Amino acid sequence: MTEHPANRRRFKRIAFDAKTELSQGQHLWPVKLIDLSLKGLLIERPEPWLGDKNQVFSVDIHLGKDAEIRMDVQLSHDNNRQLGFVCRYISLESVQSLRRLIELNLGDPQELERELGALIEI
Repeated sequence: MTEHPANRRRFKRIAFDAKTELSQGQHLWPVKLIDLSLKGLLIERPEPWLGDKNQVFSVDIHLGKDAEIRMDVQLSHDNNRQLGFVCRYISLESVQSLRRLIELNLGDPQELERELGALIEI
């Protein structure tokens, strides 16, 4: 019997609403962010959707005047009008912003440390 993917998830998803833009080549889509984690994010699929699933995307999540999270991501699933992406690259500055955001939302520093440990294992 195979395990359901949600049961294998090691990273807590944080529901978060922020101005988010997805880009690939010359395409730029303003998107609705559903949630994010240390490993990736989930968005509502923009229309029209012209993304190439075989190429890397960039995502910018604007947290405030001088703070943002920028990642290079790969499409991992496209279903139910939602797109799931896995992070392929994130800068140290963006990791620090994401870590702080997750820490504030988890409310448990030990849980954050467990998630960071799981991220390092990957």
